[in-house]
Amino acid sequence: MKDIIRIGIIREGKIPPDKRVPFTPIQTEEIQQRFPNVQITCQKSEIRCFKDEEYVQRQVAVSPDVSGCDILMGIKEVPIDQLIPDKTYLFFSHTMKKQPYNRKLLLEILKKNIRLINDEALKDRQGNRLVAFGRYAGIVGAYNGLWTYGKRYNAFHLKRAHECFDVNDLKLELRKVKLPPLKIILTGAGRVGRGAMETLDSAGIRKVNPPEFLSRAFSEPVYVQLSSGDYHSRKAGGSFNREEFHQQPENYESFFEGYTKVADILLAGAFWNPKAPRLFTREQMTHPDFRIRVVADITCDIDGSIPSTKRASTILDPLYDYDPATDAVKDPLSNDRHVTVMAIDNLPCELPRSASEEFGRDLIDRVLPLLIGRDKEDVIRRATIADKGALTFHFKYLQDYVSGK
Repeated sequence: MKDIIRIGIIREGKIPPDKRVPFTPIQTEEIQQRFPNVQITCQKSEIRCFKDEEYVQRQVAVSPDVSGCDILMGIKEVPIDQLIPDKTYLFFSHTMKKQPYNRKLLLEILKKNIRLINDEALKDRQGNRLVAFGRYAGIVGAYNGLWTYGKRYNAFHLKRAHECFDVNDLKLELRKVKLPPLKIILTGAGRVGRGAMETLDSAGIRKVNPPEFLSRAFSEPVYVQLSSGDYHSRKAGGSFNREEFHQQPENYESFFEGYTKVADILLAGAFWNPKAPRLFTREQMTHPDFRIRVVADITCDIDGSIPSTKRASTILDPLYDYDPATDAVKDPLSNDRHVTVMAIDNLPCELPRSASEEFGRDLIDRVLPLLIGRDKEDVIRRATIADKGALTFHFKYLQDYVSGK
Protein backbone atom coordinates (compact mmCIF):
# COMPACT_ATOMS: atom_id res chain seq x y z
CA MET A 1 0.00 0.00 0.00
CA LYS A 2 1.19 3.51 -0.80
CA ASP A 3 2.24 5.79 2.02
CA ILE A 4 -0.60 7.84 3.47
CA ILE A 5 -0.57 11.48 2.34
CA ARG A 6 -2.23 13.78 4.84
CA ILE A 7 -3.76 16.97 3.44
CA GLY A 8 -5.00 19.74 5.71
CA ILE A 9 -7.54 22.40 4.72
CA ILE A 10 -6.37 25.34 6.81
CA ARG A 11 -8.52 27.98 8.44
CA GLU A 12 -8.15 31.32 6.66
CA GLY A 13 -6.40 33.69 9.04
CA LYS A 14 -5.94 36.84 6.99
CA ILE A 15 -7.99 39.91 7.95
CA PRO A 16 -10.53 40.66 6.53
CA PRO A 17 -11.49 36.97 6.62
CA ASP A 18 -11.98 35.01 3.42
CA LYS A 19 -14.83 32.49 3.33
CA ARG A 20 -13.56 30.48 0.36
CA VAL A 21 -12.07 26.98 0.60
CA PRO A 22 -9.79 24.93 -1.67
CA PHE A 23 -12.22 21.97 -1.53
CA THR A 24 -15.93 21.79 -0.78
CA PRO A 25 -17.22 19.06 1.56
CA ILE A 26 -18.46 16.86 -1.29
CA GLN A 27 -15.12 17.29 -3.07
CA THR A 28 -13.21 16.10 0.00
CA GLU A 29 -15.33 12.96 -0.04
CA GLU A 30 -14.55 12.48 -3.74
CA ILE A 31 -10.81 12.91 -3.14
CA GLN A 32 -10.72 10.27 -0.42
CA GLN A 33 -12.64 7.87 -2.68
CA ARG A 34 -10.52 8.50 -5.79
CA PHE A 35 -7.20 8.56 -3.95
CA PRO A 36 -7.34 5.93 -1.16
CA ASN A 37 -3.90 6.92 0.16
CA VAL A 38 -5.06 10.50 0.84
CA GLN A 39 -6.51 11.51 4.19
CA ILE A 40 -7.99 14.99 4.63
CA THR A 41 -8.31 16.95 7.84
CA CYS A 42 -10.28 20.18 7.90
CA GLN A 43 -9.16 22.76 10.44
CA LYS A 44 -12.05 24.06 12.53
CA SER A 45 -13.35 27.42 11.33
CA GLU A 46 -16.30 29.64 12.13
CA ILE A 47 -15.90 31.84 9.06
CA ARG A 48 -15.71 29.61 5.99
CA CYS A 49 -18.76 29.34 3.73
CA PHE A 50 -19.12 25.61 4.44
CA LYS A 51 -19.75 24.65 8.06
CA ASP A 52 -17.55 22.17 9.91
CA GLU A 53 -20.59 19.89 10.17
CA GLU A 54 -20.82 19.69 6.37
CA TYR A 55 -17.31 18.18 6.28
CA VAL A 56 -18.08 15.80 9.15
CA GLN A 57 -21.12 14.56 7.22
CA ARG A 58 -18.72 13.57 4.40
CA GLN A 59 -16.52 11.54 6.80
CA VAL A 60 -13.79 14.18 6.85
CA ALA A 61 -11.95 14.72 10.12
CA VAL A 62 -12.37 18.22 11.60
CA SER A 63 -9.78 19.36 14.12
CA PRO A 64 -8.38 22.61 15.53
CA ASP A 65 -4.88 21.23 14.83
CA VAL A 66 -3.57 20.32 11.36
CA SER A 67 0.12 20.13 12.31
CA GLY A 68 0.06 16.39 11.65
CA CYS A 69 -0.67 16.95 7.95
CA ASP A 70 2.01 16.86 5.23
CA ILE A 71 0.37 19.30 2.79
CA LEU A 72 -1.56 22.37 3.94
CA MET A 73 -3.91 24.07 1.49
CA GLY A 74 -5.67 27.44 1.74
CA ILE A 75 -6.65 30.46 -0.33
CA LYS A 76 -5.13 33.72 0.95
CA GLU A 77 -1.72 34.39 2.51
CA VAL A 78 -1.12 32.56 5.80
CA PRO A 79 -0.37 34.89 8.73
CA ILE A 80 3.30 34.61 9.69
CA ASP A 81 2.60 33.43 13.24
CA GLN A 82 0.42 30.59 11.89
CA LEU A 83 3.04 29.07 9.56
CA ILE A 84 4.07 25.53 10.58
CA PRO A 85 7.73 24.65 9.85
CA ASP A 86 8.78 21.90 7.44
CA LYS A 87 5.42 21.64 5.66
CA THR A 88 4.27 21.95 2.06
CA TYR A 89 1.84 24.85 1.57
CA LEU A 90 -0.39 25.74 -1.37
CA PHE A 91 -2.03 29.18 -1.40
CA PHE A 92 -1.97 32.50 -3.26
CA SER A 93 1.18 34.01 -1.73
CA HIS A 94 1.17 37.31 -3.70
CA THR A 95 4.97 37.45 -3.70
CA MET A 96 5.77 36.80 -7.38
CA LYS A 97 5.62 40.52 -8.21
CA LYS A 98 7.76 41.44 -5.19
CA GLN A 99 4.76 42.82 -3.30
CA PRO A 100 6.31 44.79 -0.41
CA TYR A 101 3.59 43.84 2.07
CA ASN A 102 4.41 40.11 1.74
CA ARG A 103 8.21 40.24 1.89
CA LYS A 104 8.24 39.22 5.56
CA LEU A 105 5.94 36.31 4.75
CA LEU A 106 8.40 34.92 2.20
CA LEU A 107 11.31 35.48 4.59
CA GLU A 108 9.54 33.45 7.26
CA ILE A 109 8.69 30.69 4.77
CA LEU A 110 12.39 30.38 3.91
CA LYS A 111 13.38 30.52 7.57
CA LYS A 112 10.92 27.77 8.51
CA ASN A 113 12.05 25.45 5.72
CA ILE A 114 8.60 25.51 4.11
CA ARG A 115 7.95 24.28 0.59
CA LEU A 116 5.71 26.95 -0.94
CA ILE A 117 3.69 26.13 -4.05
CA ASN A 118 2.01 29.27 -5.33
CA ASP A 119 -1.46 28.68 -6.81
CA GLU A 120 -0.99 31.62 -9.18
CA ALA A 121 2.05 29.92 -10.75
CA LEU A 122 0.37 26.58 -11.49
CA LYS A 123 0.50 26.61 -15.29
CA ASP A 124 0.72 24.19 -18.20
CA ARG A 125 3.56 24.18 -20.74
CA GLN A 126 1.82 26.89 -22.77
CA GLY A 127 1.65 29.17 -19.74
CA ASN A 128 -2.10 28.78 -19.18
CA ARG A 129 -3.13 28.94 -15.53
CA LEU A 130 -4.61 25.73 -14.18
CA VAL A 131 -6.54 27.21 -11.25
CA ALA A 132 -7.96 30.71 -10.82
CA PHE A 133 -10.96 32.66 -9.57
CA GLY A 134 -11.14 34.96 -12.61
CA ARG A 135 -14.51 33.75 -13.86
CA TYR A 136 -16.17 34.61 -10.57
CA ALA A 137 -14.44 37.98 -10.42
CA GLY A 138 -16.07 38.68 -13.78
CA ILE A 139 -19.50 37.34 -12.80
CA VAL A 140 -19.63 39.36 -9.59
CA GLY A 141 -17.90 42.44 -11.03
CA ALA A 142 -20.42 42.79 -13.86
CA TYR A 143 -23.28 42.15 -11.43
CA ASN A 144 -21.96 44.89 -9.17
CA GLY A 145 -21.71 47.23 -12.15
CA LEU A 146 -25.40 46.72 -12.88
CA TRP A 147 -26.25 47.00 -9.17
CA THR A 148 -24.34 50.29 -9.04
CA TYR A 149 -26.26 51.70 -12.01
CA GLY A 150 -29.57 50.68 -10.45
CA LYS A 151 -28.58 52.34 -7.18
CA ARG A 152 -27.24 55.54 -8.75
CA TYR A 153 -30.32 56.15 -10.91
CA ASN A 154 -32.87 54.43 -8.68
CA ALA A 155 -33.75 52.31 -11.72
CA PHE A 156 -34.12 48.92 -10.01
CA HIS A 157 -33.11 47.21 -6.78
CA LEU A 158 -30.96 44.08 -6.58
CA LYS A 159 -29.70 42.11 -3.62
CA ARG A 160 -25.99 42.51 -3.05
CA ALA A 161 -24.02 39.66 -4.60
CA HIS A 162 -22.83 38.47 -1.18
CA GLU A 163 -26.45 38.18 -0.09
CA CYS A 164 -27.07 35.56 -2.81
CA PHE A 165 -26.70 31.92 -1.75
CA ASP A 166 -24.79 30.92 -4.88
CA VAL A 167 -24.34 31.84 -8.53
CA ASN A 168 -27.74 30.42 -9.51
CA ASP A 169 -29.41 32.66 -6.94
CA LEU A 170 -27.49 35.62 -8.35
CA LYS A 171 -28.61 34.86 -11.90
CA LEU A 172 -32.23 34.69 -10.75
CA GLU A 173 -31.76 38.14 -9.21
CA LEU A 174 -30.67 39.49 -12.60
CA ARG A 175 -34.26 39.11 -13.84
CA LYS A 176 -35.01 42.30 -11.92
CA VAL A 177 -32.64 44.36 -14.09
CA LYS A 178 -34.60 46.93 -16.10
CA LEU A 179 -32.27 49.14 -18.11
CA PRO A 180 -33.02 52.00 -20.50
CA PRO A 181 -31.39 51.84 -23.97
CA LEU A 182 -27.88 52.49 -22.68
CA LYS A 183 -24.49 51.19 -23.79
CA ILE A 184 -22.05 49.10 -21.75
CA ILE A 185 -18.37 48.49 -22.48
CA LEU A 186 -16.68 45.28 -21.30
CA THR A 187 -12.90 45.03 -21.69
CA GLY A 188 -11.10 41.71 -21.54
CA ALA A 189 -11.54 38.33 -23.21
CA GLY A 190 -10.03 35.99 -20.62
CA ARG A 191 -11.63 34.28 -17.63
CA VAL A 192 -12.76 37.61 -16.19
CA GLY A 193 -14.29 38.72 -19.49
CA ARG A 194 -16.11 35.42 -19.98
CA GLY A 195 -17.51 35.61 -16.45
CA ALA A 196 -18.74 39.16 -17.01
CA MET A 197 -20.39 38.07 -20.27
CA GLU A 198 -22.30 35.39 -18.35
CA THR A 199 -23.80 38.08 -16.15
CA LEU A 200 -24.68 40.43 -19.01
CA ASP A 201 -26.20 37.60 -21.03
CA SER A 202 -28.19 36.39 -18.01
CA ALA A 203 -29.52 39.94 -17.62
CA GLY A 204 -30.81 39.78 -21.21
CA ILE A 205 -28.47 42.48 -22.54
CA ARG A 206 -27.65 42.11 -26.24
CA LYS A 207 -24.07 41.97 -27.46
CA VAL A 208 -23.07 44.08 -30.48
CA ASN A 209 -19.81 44.56 -32.38
CA PRO A 210 -17.55 47.63 -32.00
CA PRO A 211 -18.57 49.44 -35.22
CA GLU A 212 -22.27 49.08 -34.33
CA PHE A 213 -21.60 50.22 -30.78
CA LEU A 214 -19.84 53.36 -31.97
CA SER A 215 -22.20 54.34 -34.76
CA ARG A 216 -25.71 53.07 -34.04
CA ALA A 217 -28.47 54.11 -31.67
CA PHE A 218 -30.42 51.25 -30.09
CA SER A 219 -33.87 50.97 -28.56
CA GLU A 220 -32.60 48.47 -25.97
CA PRO A 221 -29.54 48.15 -23.70
CA VAL A 222 -26.48 46.69 -25.46
CA TYR A 223 -22.90 45.83 -24.63
CA VAL A 224 -19.68 45.47 -26.56
CA GLN A 225 -16.73 43.29 -25.58
CA LEU A 226 -13.44 44.92 -26.53
CA SER A 227 -10.09 43.22 -26.96
CA SER A 228 -6.82 45.17 -26.97
CA GLY A 229 -6.85 45.48 -30.75
CA ASP A 230 -10.20 47.29 -30.65
CA TYR A 231 -8.76 50.37 -28.96
CA HIS A 232 -4.99 50.39 -29.52
CA SER A 233 -3.01 51.41 -32.59
CA ARG A 234 0.71 51.26 -33.37
CA LYS A 235 2.47 54.61 -32.94
CA ALA A 236 4.61 53.85 -35.98
CA GLY A 237 1.65 52.82 -38.11
CA GLY A 238 0.71 49.42 -39.46
CA SER A 239 -1.60 46.72 -38.15
CA PHE A 240 -2.15 45.81 -34.52
CA ASN A 241 0.05 42.88 -33.53
CA ARG A 242 -1.20 41.03 -30.47
CA GLU A 243 2.14 39.41 -29.62
CA GLU A 244 4.01 42.69 -30.00
CA PHE A 245 1.43 44.48 -27.85
CA HIS A 246 1.92 41.97 -25.04
CA GLN A 247 5.71 42.20 -25.30
CA GLN A 248 6.10 45.93 -26.02
CA PRO A 249 2.86 47.77 -25.16
CA GLU A 250 4.76 51.06 -25.09
CA ASN A 251 4.76 50.89 -28.92
CA TYR A 252 1.01 51.51 -28.89
CA GLU A 253 -1.40 54.32 -28.10
CA SER A 254 -5.04 54.23 -27.04
CA PHE A 255 -8.00 55.48 -29.05
CA PHE A 256 -10.48 54.44 -26.37
CA GLU A 257 -11.75 58.03 -26.15
CA GLY A 258 -14.21 57.37 -28.97
CA TYR A 259 -15.99 54.77 -26.85
CA THR A 260 -16.25 57.10 -23.84
CA LYS A 261 -18.44 59.46 -25.90
CA VAL A 262 -21.17 56.86 -26.45
CA ALA A 263 -21.00 54.52 -23.41
CA ASP A 264 -22.75 54.83 -20.05
CA ILE A 265 -21.14 51.99 -18.07
CA LEU A 266 -17.59 50.62 -18.17
CA LEU A 267 -16.79 47.12 -16.91
CA ALA A 268 -12.98 46.90 -16.86
CA GLY A 269 -11.81 43.29 -16.96
CA ALA A 270 -8.67 43.45 -19.12
CA PHE A 271 -5.17 42.89 -17.75
CA TRP A 272 -3.17 46.13 -17.87
CA ASN A 273 0.60 46.39 -18.25
CA PRO A 274 2.01 49.55 -16.61
CA LYS A 275 3.97 50.16 -19.84
CA ALA A 276 0.73 50.27 -21.83
CA PRO A 277 -1.24 53.48 -22.37
CA ARG A 278 -4.15 54.27 -20.08
CA LEU A 279 -7.62 53.74 -21.50
CA PHE A 280 -8.27 57.46 -21.12
CA THR A 281 -6.93 60.40 -19.13
CA ARG A 282 -8.32 62.47 -16.30
CA GLU A 283 -8.40 65.45 -18.68
CA GLN A 284 -10.59 63.48 -21.10
CA MET A 285 -12.92 62.67 -18.20
CA THR A 286 -13.51 66.41 -17.66
CA HIS A 287 -14.76 66.93 -21.23
CA PRO A 288 -18.54 67.48 -21.59
CA ASP A 289 -18.73 64.61 -24.10
CA PHE A 290 -17.28 62.05 -21.66
CA ARG A 291 -20.44 60.04 -21.01
CA ILE A 292 -19.44 57.18 -18.69
CA ARG A 293 -20.88 57.64 -15.21
CA VAL A 294 -20.49 54.15 -13.73
CA VAL A 295 -17.14 52.32 -13.65
CA ALA A 296 -16.87 48.77 -12.33
CA ASP A 297 -13.11 48.19 -12.24
CA ILE A 298 -12.96 44.42 -11.90
CA THR A 299 -9.17 44.41 -12.26
CA CYS A 300 -8.85 47.06 -9.51
CA ASP A 301 -5.54 48.48 -10.74
CA ILE A 302 -4.94 51.42 -8.41
CA ASP A 303 -3.80 54.43 -10.46
CA GLY A 304 -3.69 52.07 -13.41
CA SER A 305 -5.52 52.08 -16.73
CA ILE A 306 -8.49 54.05 -15.37
CA PRO A 307 -7.83 57.40 -13.61
CA SER A 308 -10.92 57.11 -11.40
CA THR A 309 -9.64 53.99 -9.62
CA LYS A 310 -7.90 55.85 -6.80
CA ARG A 311 -8.30 53.11 -4.19
CA ALA A 312 -9.88 49.71 -3.69
CA SER A 313 -13.36 49.51 -2.25
CA THR A 314 -14.66 46.69 -0.04
CA ILE A 315 -17.61 44.32 0.07
CA LEU A 316 -18.99 46.25 3.04
CA ASP A 317 -18.25 49.66 1.50
CA PRO A 318 -18.41 48.97 -2.24
CA LEU A 319 -18.70 52.42 -3.86
CA TYR A 320 -17.11 55.84 -4.00
CA ASP A 321 -17.46 58.78 -6.35
CA TYR A 322 -14.62 60.29 -8.36
CA ASP A 323 -14.60 63.98 -9.27
CA PRO A 324 -12.53 64.44 -12.46
CA ALA A 325 -12.43 68.21 -11.98
CA THR A 326 -10.48 67.92 -8.72
CA ASP A 327 -9.00 64.40 -9.15
CA ALA A 328 -10.48 63.56 -5.75
CA VAL A 329 -12.45 60.73 -4.17
CA LYS A 330 -15.87 61.81 -2.90
CA ASP A 331 -18.75 60.21 -1.02
CA PRO A 332 -20.68 57.75 -3.17
CA LEU A 333 -23.68 59.00 -5.14
CA SER A 334 -23.05 62.56 -3.99
CA ASN A 335 -23.13 64.49 -7.30
CA ASP A 336 -24.43 63.85 -10.81
CA ARG A 337 -21.18 65.19 -12.28
CA HIS A 338 -19.13 62.55 -10.50
CA VAL A 339 -18.25 59.09 -11.78
CA THR A 340 -19.39 56.32 -9.44
CA VAL A 341 -16.70 53.66 -8.96
CA MET A 342 -16.95 50.04 -7.82
CA ALA A 343 -13.43 48.66 -7.26
CA ILE A 344 -13.78 45.74 -4.84
CA ASP A 345 -10.48 43.85 -4.87
CA ASN A 346 -11.79 40.45 -3.69
CA LEU A 347 -14.91 39.99 -5.82
CA PRO A 348 -15.03 36.14 -5.80
CA CYS A 349 -15.47 36.32 -2.01
CA GLU A 350 -19.01 37.54 -2.61
CA LEU A 351 -19.97 34.11 -4.00
CA PRO A 352 -17.68 31.90 -1.90
CA ARG A 353 -19.62 28.64 -2.27
CA SER A 354 -19.80 28.70 -6.07
CA ALA A 355 -16.27 30.10 -6.49
CA SER A 356 -14.86 27.41 -4.18
CA GLU A 357 -16.69 24.66 -6.05
CA GLU A 358 -15.16 25.62 -9.41
CA PHE A 359 -11.70 26.21 -7.91
CA GLY A 360 -11.75 22.85 -6.12
CA ARG A 361 -12.89 21.10 -9.29
CA ASP A 362 -9.84 22.40 -11.16
CA LEU A 363 -7.54 21.49 -8.26
CA ILE A 364 -8.84 17.90 -8.22
CA ASP A 365 -8.73 17.36 -11.96
CA ARG A 366 -5.63 19.35 -12.93
CA VAL A 367 -3.34 19.68 -9.92
CA LEU A 368 -3.90 17.08 -7.21
CA PRO A 369 -2.82 14.05 -9.30
CA LEU A 370 0.47 15.84 -10.04
CA LEU A 371 0.93 16.89 -6.43
CA ILE A 372 0.55 13.42 -4.94
CA GLY A 373 1.69 11.36 -7.94
CA ARG A 374 3.81 11.73 -11.07
CA ASP A 375 4.38 15.23 -12.42
CA LYS A 376 5.79 14.49 -15.87
CA GLU A 377 5.65 18.09 -17.08
CA ASP A 378 7.04 19.65 -13.88
CA VAL A 379 3.92 21.70 -13.23
CA ILE A 380 4.42 21.55 -9.46
CA ARG A 381 8.16 22.22 -9.68
CA ARG A 382 7.62 25.32 -11.83
CA ALA A 383 5.07 26.65 -9.33
CA THR A 384 7.28 26.05 -6.28
CA ILE A 385 8.73 29.34 -5.02
CA ALA A 386 10.65 28.05 -1.99
CA ASP A 387 11.97 24.65 -0.98
CA LYS A 388 14.49 23.48 1.61
CA GLY A 389 15.05 27.02 2.87
CA ALA A 390 15.94 28.53 -0.51
CA LEU A 391 14.33 30.09 -3.54
CA THR A 392 13.91 27.63 -6.41
CA PHE A 393 15.44 28.07 -9.87
CA HIS A 394 12.41 29.76 -11.47
CA PHE A 395 12.16 32.28 -8.64
CA LYS A 396 15.80 33.28 -8.14
CA TYR A 397 14.78 36.73 -9.40
CA LEU A 398 13.14 37.28 -6.00
CA GLN A 399 16.51 37.20 -4.22
CA ASP A 400 16.93 40.99 -4.10
CA TYR A 401 13.33 41.24 -2.85
CA VAL A 402 14.10 38.74 -0.08
CA SER A 403 17.37 40.52 0.73
CA GLY A 404 15.57 43.84 1.05
CA LYS A 405 17.50 45.56 -1.74
